Amino acid sequence: MEIIAVERETQFQEKEPKNDIIEGRNAVIEALRSGRAIDKIFIARGDVDRTLGHIASSAREKGIVVVEADRRKLDFMSQTHAHQGVVALAAVREYCELADILDAARGKNEAPFVIVCDEISDPHNLGAIIRSAECAGAHGVVIPKRRSAGLTAIVAKTSAGAVSYMPVARVPNIPALLKDLKKQGVWVFGTAADGNTTLYQADLKGPAAIVIGSEGTGMTRLAAENCDFLVSIPMKGKISSLNASAAAAILLYEAVRQRG
Repeated sequence: MEIIAVERETQFQEKEPKNDIIEGRNAVIEALRSGRAIDKIFIARGDVDRTLGHIASSAREKGIVVVEADRRKLDFMSQTHAHQGVVALAAVREYCELADILDAARGKNEAPFVIVCDEISDPHNLGAIIRSAECAGAHGVVIPKRRSAGLTAIVAKTSAGAVSYMPVARVPNIPALLKDLKKQGVWVFGTAADGNTTLYQADLKGPAAIVIGSEGTGMTRLAAENCDFLVSIPMKGKISSLNASAAAAILLYEAVRQRG
């Protein structure tokens, strides 16, 4: 059976709402055939029969992430308890392309303003970031295909409906995306506690992409290496870090202040 990628398994903190889950072989095959937006497909580790192989191959052709998962995880996700070794997690809306985000900025005659989420795995954090991005007038949000929350119903709920208005692109590789943005004249600002530029020194008025790292470890090494600036947020208390979505909101609204 061909699998696109094997991801680190993370425990679901709560069950996804029922309308996110597509389970069972025929149901997943029909969802793929109909072109429904699918975030990820989880297939039971060790199952190698032809039908599951067909599902994995069809998903790969459509650019959908396929993850090998322990059957206990599938059992936990399942609503019907009859998943037959496959569960798909539907997206609440279609993803866009980076070009769509940049074109939207040009259409408004504005300097591009993009938020890049580098492995934000908590759907509540991703939803809050999308909500702040929409309120701050960002042109789009970018997430990686793997090791990231997707546009699930929890994300949509946490975003308070902002996913309906904020374009979200999904890319295979964040460092490659940052290189592409820089080639297109966009300055890349990464967030880091030990950054060499403080928040109030950063010039966010022009074409800008703000990179927000993961909840536990911050930006990945390759993402950090592809930033033009590493920006630190002043910390006056005894705790030296902020929640990812809080850090994003602070940078977003400093950009709003500067961009007028």
